[in-house]
Amino acid sequence: MNAKITPTFFENRTTIELARDIIGMRLVHEIGNYTLSGYIVETEAYLGATDMAAHSFKNLRTKRTEVMFGTPGTIYTYQMHQQVLLNFITMREGIPEAVLIRALEPTKESIEQMEQNRFLKTSFELTNGPGKLTQALGLSMQDYGKTLFDSNIWLERAKVPHIIEATNRIGVPNKGIATHYPLRFTAKGSPYISAQRKRQISDYIWE
Repeated sequence: MNAKITPTFFENRTTIELARDIIGMRLVHEIGNYTLSGYIVETEAYLGATDMAAHSFKNLRTKRTEVMFGTPGTIYTYQMHQQVLLNFITMREGIPEAVLIRALEPTKESIEQMEQNRFLKTSFELTNGPGKLTQALGLSMQDYGKTLFDSNIWLERAKVPHIIEATNRIGVPNKGIATHYPLRFTAKGSPYISAQRKRQISDYIWE
């Protein structure tokens, strides 16, 4: 088994650095009698009070965003268009910043169960988007408020990307300058990246 990420990983790293540094890590969900996992290939950073695209812009504190003011490694799930999206809180308590997990490369041993969870979707469609990956992993709103350190969801050190590319975030129009922040990080060339074009896919993704 690869080494699990501990709270010290979050210390002395900014949200942007964390969004970059978890590319290639294995995200694991232990559920029932099986374990599902995948390698993170796409993330987005959200910078809280100063970020117009963040749910916690201007330190907005609601029932939904309350968990964002918690400790690093806390899991923030929310629903959008009947899909559940997965985020990790990144900064110390009281600073509501987070990283959205946008895409995964499934581990081989997880694919069969993931396909069942995704109603027999296959290939790149399995996990090439934030709502798709949570469905494939069997994650739900019941995971809101858990942490990566003492629950059935965790991160492990796994792969090292050949190139990490930074681009604008997806789906944040009309948010002023925040629309153009280059806060989306990808393992360049991965076919599982959302909105990926075939010509962008490479065979050389990991070191």
